[in-house]
Amino acid sequence: MNSELKRICKTLRLAYVADIVDTIPFENPEQYLESLLHRELQLREEAKAERLIKKARFLSKKTLFQWSEQVRFPPHIDAKELCELHFINQHENVILTGSPGTGKTLLATGLGRKACQNGYEVRFYRVSDLVDTLERVWKEGKLQQFRNKFKKVDLIILDEMGYIPFSKDGAELLFQLISDWYEQKSLIITSNLEFSQWNRIFVDSRLTAALVDRVIHHAHILSFTGDSYRVTHALSRQK
Repeated sequence: MNSELKRICKTLRLAYVADIVDTIPFENPEQYLESLLHRELQLREEAKAERLIKKARFLSKKTLFQWSEQVRFPPHIDAKELCELHFINQHENVILTGSPGTGKTLLATGLGRKACQNGYEVRFYRVSDLVDTLERVWKEGKLQQFRNKFKKVDLIILDEMGYIPFSKDGAELLFQLISDWYEQKSLIITSNLEFSQWNRIFVDSRLTAALVDRVIHHAHILSFTGDSYRVTHALSRQK
């Protein structure tokens, strides 16, 4: 490999040109240069998407799945429009509710990974883990530092809201954080509870009402019905 070419590419911050210069078909100088630079941009975008996916800390590597009849959409949005991710630019939320095992986390993760591929900053949290973290940083006097970490984040996925009840402090800290994000960020929330049942996890009825009000304002609510995919798959394997 030409060391001078590598030096020039490094100076110009062309991360990939030196490695792909021999892989681009040549028809004429203009076509070659355009194809070379186009490939450089493509590789940059792919690398950026991988960095964003790594920072998001998804628990699964699965991408968007084929839509099932178990998913019920509200009248104003369909699968195609949801996957176009316009809700992120508009700081709208997506709420996925239904029984365990019906595909809520799978869809949330798929939308999150696609958002990363489109250049959005995403963070994925199990809600119980997030509350544990909030209580810890609060006790350490680092709560504001933690809240500041979300300044450049576009989409936050809160998975499994309702599986584990919170302490009073944990519920209030989560409420503060979601209030920070209200009309500033987009949320995807998965829950096996209807909104009327959120009192079970937040204890304080006034706090619960205020939280639900913020969450469902500007929200697309999708319902998941039917049997658990995991149970169905396990039963089919037994047969």
